Amino acid sequence: MANCRSTVVALCLILVASVQPAKAAADNTDPIVVRDPHYGEVLFYFYQNDYFPAIVRLLAAQERSQLDEHAEQAELLLGGMYLSYGHHLEAADIFERLLADNVAPEVRDRTWFFLAKIWRQRGYLDKSQQALANLGDTLPVNLWREAQMLQAQIYIDSAQYDNAIAMLQAWEGRTEWASYAKFNLGVALVRNGQVDAASRILDELGGIDPFNEELTSLRDRANLALGYSLLQDGQPMAAKRPLQRVRLEGPFSNKALLGVGWADAEVENFSRALVPWMELRGRDLLDAAVQESMLAIPYALAKLDAISQAADHYLNAIEAFYEEANRIDRTIGFIESGDVFEQFLADDPLDSTGWYWRLEELPQGPEARYLYHLLATDEFQEGLKNYRDLNYLNKNLEDWRQNVDVFANMLETRIEAYAERLPRVEDALGRADVDAMIDRKLELDSVLNEIERSNDWLALASESEFGMWGEISGLENTPALTADIPEAAEVSDKISLLKGVLQWQLEDDFNDRLWRIRRNVRQTGGGLVDTQRLRRQIDDTMRKEPLRFADLRNRVYGLEPRIDGMKLRVAGAMADQREFLQSIAVGELRSQKQRLDVYTVQARFALAAIYDLAATEVESAP
Repeated sequence: MANCRSTVVALCLILVASVQPAKAAADNTDPIVVRDPHYGEVLFYFYQNDYFPAIVRLLAAQERSQLDEHAEQAELLLGGMYLSYGHHLEAADIFERLLADNVAPEVRDRTWFFLAKIWRQRGYLDKSQQALANLGDTLPVNLWREAQMLQAQIYIDSAQYDNAIAMLQAWEGRTEWASYAKFNLGVALVRNGQVDAASRILDELGGIDPFNEELTSLRDRANLALGYSLLQDGQPMAAKRPLQRVRLEGPFSNKALLGVGWADAEVENFSRALVPWMELRGRDLLDAAVQESMLAIPYALAKLDAISQAADHYLNAIEAFYEEANRIDRTIGFIESGDVFEQFLADDPLDSTGWYWRLEELPQGPEARYLYHLLATDEFQEGLKNYRDLNYLNKNLEDWRQNVDVFANMLETRIEAYAERLPRVEDALGRADVDAMIDRKLELDSVLNEIERSNDWLALASESEFGMWGEISGLENTPALTADIPEAAEVSDKISLLKGVLQWQLEDDFNDRLWRIRRNVRQTGGGLVDTQRLRRQIDDTMRKEPLRFADLRNRVYGLEPRIDGMKLRVAGAMADQREFLQSIAVGELRSQKQRLDVYTVQARFALAAIYDLAATEVESAP
């Protein structure tokens, strides 16, 4: 499954890197500029491997047309994230629609390659073949070799052995891929009935000096395949050499030990056959090779005339098979109860979904040893991931359901606040007579025009200046100033001087004061225009706000039944997935029990034959 995860990661990163096809073609190393903030938010979650929130935000942004600058890149990224959840059909629809002409050839070829790889892993051989047919000539050498290997595996999986043999025999190079090519060539030759040719190739591969664990495992597989092909071809002694090259602690050691024992048994060397079979006897009873060895040991002992020991081993095997069958029955009941799947999800932080989730530890209990073997199968592991993702969706929907309640409370609070403030706003608006203010402004414009036309400098005097002018004018009208005395004439001259100075000041400041007043009036007019616009906006808002509240209510309260409906669908899907997982697990356990039952019957018949033989010998004794 690590290969699946790395495949999806590589594909998604390639798609993200294809923001501009021209730049991708030129291998531009400049940083990618994100022009739509919503796309940046999607990438933020994507680079943290939080694919579900990234998908949700991407779909929401697409629905609101908020990804105009990154529409195609967002679609490609969506396809990559769909793959992270195993939705290869939806992803393929996106890729087939967008990969034709809109991206650089390098990106297109890499994407088709990864799609072919994923489809083959999931068993869609025809789609994988179609994807490989779309490849151009821009793949790097290492990926091109892997693509060729993928094509050969498709030929083998679809029983086109001649095509596979022809492709693999023409393989060039001395890389690790060459070793895989040899192994697959040997497999294809064996399945095609060419055992001798396959033996030479597998024997050569079985004798390599590996430099990593992957090649070591490949060497063991080659030796095991060669050994059993020779056993089936009636060459037991030739089969021993490759089988003995398999590591004793490797994953293929049990089957190799069993084969070595049968190779010796085929030439009736039962003493030597007992050596590997006795080694198997102490290993995990769940392994079919270990179970078979428990029958092979008493069989060899019987051939060596150790009848009593053979009978004891048959009894031990029958007892062990019986106990193991009872444990399998209990495990089947545990699985059928559904509790096992709840234990799988217990204390799960749900911090990752899709391909990236890995089970950290098995549920506690005697059933764990069977679950370990079940999790070794891709089918059960992928099914469990799907079940876990459905559980994540269910919890996520429950969180959304709670958020809807929060939004509803916020909306009702806002509606209540609006209803409370609306009368005060309407009262304030009623007291603000904007039309009267505009009329007053127009009147001021007319008055200023008249003042300017008549050069009425006194009209622009300040309050203190106007009062001073009135006082001076009042002094001019004082009766005492009309007396024919020198002092009256002197005062009259002073009053005329004061009046003249004041008039001169007013006339001198007239233009400046008129400009300032006109400027203030113009600013007032601009303010009144803004006020009119704001008043229209307020009126429009007061008219639309109830409609907006109604729309928000419909949206918020409409989400609740939609979420409840989705929860029902998810719950139904979880039930179906749980039933599917139960069928896989129970089917596998029942097949194990069936094999144990067959072995038990064989052991009972063999034991009965031993007892009959012993009884016959007793009766025939003198």
